[in-house]
Amino acid sequence: MTMTEPLVYLTGKLVPASQAHLAIFDAGIVLGATVTEMTRTFRQQPYRLDDHMDRLFRSLKYTRMDVSVSKAELAAVSRELVANNAKLIDPADELGLIHFVTAGEFPVYAGSAGRAARLTPTVCAHTFPMPFELWASKLDTGSHLVTPSIRHVPPQCYDPKMKYRSRMHYYLADKEAQLVDPDASALLLDLAGNVTETGGANFLIVERGTIVSPTLTNTLPGISRATVIELAAKLGIPFVEKDIQVHSVMNADEAFTTTTPYCIMPVTKINGVPIGDGKPGPIWRRLMAAWSELVGIDIERQMRDSAKRRTMA
Repeated sequence: MTMTEPLVYLTGKLVPASQAHLAIFDAGIVLGATVTEMTRTFRQQPYRLDDHMDRLFRSLKYTRMDVSVSKAELAAVSRELVANNAKLIDPADELGLIHFVTAGEFPVYAGSAGRAARLTPTVCAHTFPMPFELWASKLDTGSHLVTPSIRHVPPQCYDPKMKYRSRMHYYLADKEAQLVDPDASALLLDLAGNVTETGGANFLIVERGTIVSPTLTNTLPGISRATVIELAAKLGIPFVEKDIQVHSVMNADEAFTTTTPYCIMPVTKINGVPIGDGKPGPIWRRLMAAWSELVGIDIERQMRDSAKRRTMA
């Protein structure tokens, strides 16, 4: 049978996307009780899927969500899902692979009042074509980050090593940043005024040839961030963690974000002020070139070519 729509893994089965639905009384909707992961493909093969599976299952343990599928089983069905859905996209394009697990469905719609009910977690995996056109132009200009009044959820509330979808603070922060610049994203500070992360990426700066990362006290230990650390070691670029403030960012030589979809992106402006010379910097270029060599694809060219193809379509 010819597949005409992507498949979705939901509650133990692969089903067409049009048949994959969540109940309106699922805890992911009622409470925002959801942990998640995003993996992307290179050459339509999942990149560091095992690392993403490891972090997902650490998050599940932390949130006490007892799923019926094993890590190995979920990884296997994920590879099957990617292989099937890749047939529906251009051979030069890539897929994003999403995993999410909610606490499950309330037998009656009771919200937090139904917390005594025993819930069976909802497990889902699905894919989408990577929208490289969203980021391609920023390879030349860099991105603009704004520090809003909204602060990051402190680690006393829940551990940032868990990747979750309770993201109202990120949403509000981005809305506030976009009042300054419609194309900007928010860079959140913690309650002490230290730089943390954006709503979807780790943030790094370069000071006198050293890559500097915020500490992991209130930031997610990203898998793309781990790739940057590994590549920096190979390139002989020092990497350190320490508390940094907006003053340090404004006076940095360069800055960038790192995340699964686009790997690494230059940041050329903070709160309207240019970082360095206001252009993508040499450390970013070296890291992007090394990342491309690692995965066997010119990542910049792939994003630009895909964006051009989508624009002409």
